[in-house]
Amino acid sequence: MRLVLMADTHLPKRARDLPAELWAAVDAADVVVHAGDWVDVPLLDELTARSKRLIACYGNNDGPALRARLPEIARAELDGLRLAVVHETGQATGREQRCAARFPDTDVLVFGHSHIPWDTTAETGLRLLNPGSPTDRRRQPYATYQTATVSDGVLTGVELHRIVRRA
Repeated sequence: MRLVLMADTHLPKRARDLPAELWAAVDAADVVVHAGDWVDVPLLDELTARSKRLIACYGNNDGPALRARLPEIARAELDGLRLAVVHETGQATGREQRCAARFPDTDVLVFGHSHIPWDTTAETGLRLLNPGSPTDRRRQPYATYQTATVSDGVLTGVELHRIVRRA
């Protein structure tokens, strides 16, 4: 099962659309995960239409229209893998311990908010992933998203993709 992970798209405030390479990844994926800060409803509609399966939550920049359609925390089981998606996890210091306590029945937690890619594992085995942002790199050298594979309840092949803007 092929996954695409994204967060903090901030459309249309930070970009007019998602990068073409990310749309291609969405079209090829079995599951698309979005960890909040959509900003406007049209992207949700388009990702819903183009994704085979969308698992998503709202973020702190998402207003009532998005919050009416998305949960604060999304949960799903993917081929035996227990996935949770949330926008904010707090400061980086102590994140693994806090999230392990908050999500004890979760194998992988996808989060956003910071726009900073993250890939760590808590002592409990909880894997924490932040795909960064494909549209607003902030102080990061590149805009980013992640892909991964799930098979028999195991997450493998997590890859951070850098989006290179062409002039």
